[in-house]
Amino acid sequence: MNTLNTINSKEIEKFSKIAEEWWDPEGKFKPLHKFNPIRISYIKENIIETFKLKKSKSPLKNIKILDIGCGGGLLSEPMCRLGADVTGIDASEKNIKVAKLHSKKNNLKIRYLCSSPEKLETNEKFDVILNMEIVEHVNDVDFFLGSCGKLLKKNGIMFVATLNKTLKSYIFGIIGAEYVLRWLPIGTHEWEKFLKPEELISLQKKNNLNLDKVDGMKFNILTDQWSISEDKSVNYIAKFIKN
Repeated sequence: MNTLNTINSKEIEKFSKIAEEWWDPEGKFKPLHKFNPIRISYIKENIIETFKLKKSKSPLKNIKILDIGCGGGLLSEPMCRLGADVTGIDASEKNIKVAKLHSKKNNLKIRYLCSSPEKLETNEKFDVILNMEIVEHVNDVDFFLGSCGKLLKKNGIMFVATLNKTLKSYIFGIIGAEYVLRWLPIGTHEWEKFLKPEELISLQKKNNLNLDKVDGMKFNILTDQWSISEDKSVNYIAKFIKN
């Protein structure tokens, strides 16, 4: 039995306390609500392109997606609406409760489980794994990514979105977002846990996951919108394909 554990109980407690606010666009998760449209379109377009799917009302039909650290379901629900077969896992029972209630209210069939990737009891392999804004909150990133990789089908896609470890990310991602703009509760992020793209790429290589592309994500204060950018110095998203 696997005794290694990627769950960081301090992080789980932090997010459990504010779990009720997941679906409030003006609440504690307001930054994620602003972030969501660009994440959804990026994931959707890349899945369509990689698997050569037809663009339709349900373009992700029959695509099995595992959303790791799904929270209240902010990404799981739109993926389900796009036709995907979605499983969402989170180590916080409160988050899973909120996600289950919200999806039921919206008549969406999503399988939500309170689990971490290494503890997920399934023989199923997924076409797509979403690791969005999660790697900076886990214990032992190497083991975490390895556990995720085992759940991915050959030629499957893993998306990892996180924060780069730069002086700029410390200024914008922590000082700016938490202390100045108060977008996030103070203590949401620890700069020591941020990952440089090259570190992430070399960790993934060990698990037979090769980088397909990496893009920056940038917030424009004037338009109040996120966009895909060449600037990876703060937020970035990487797409890996399993060999």
